[in-house]
Amino acid sequence: MGYQPLEHLLPKAGNSIYKLVRTAANRAMELADGQPKLISNPSSEKVTTIALEEILNAKVVLKEVADHFAPKEKDMKEKSSEKETVTVESK
Repeated sequence: MGYQPLEHLLPKAGNSIYKLVRTAANRAMELADGQPKLISNPSSEKVTTIALEEILNAKVVLKEVADHFAPKEKDMKEKSSEKETVTVESK
């Protein structure tokens, strides 16, 4: 079982332990029903551990706090220009 620090998980759930538990439980139920994983983990891990890892990696966040974890336009432009530079260098 993996350990996810609570202080890193709470901001992704609006700093509410109740919302964090509900978000993780809902995502774990989706995974148990056959939804694909959003991160690559060994298949032997339990769905609750996978759900918490997805929350930790900001793959699953509450809608009300999603804006804080979405990439900003400026960051996206910088990343796209970095990708272009890497592509040019590889040619």
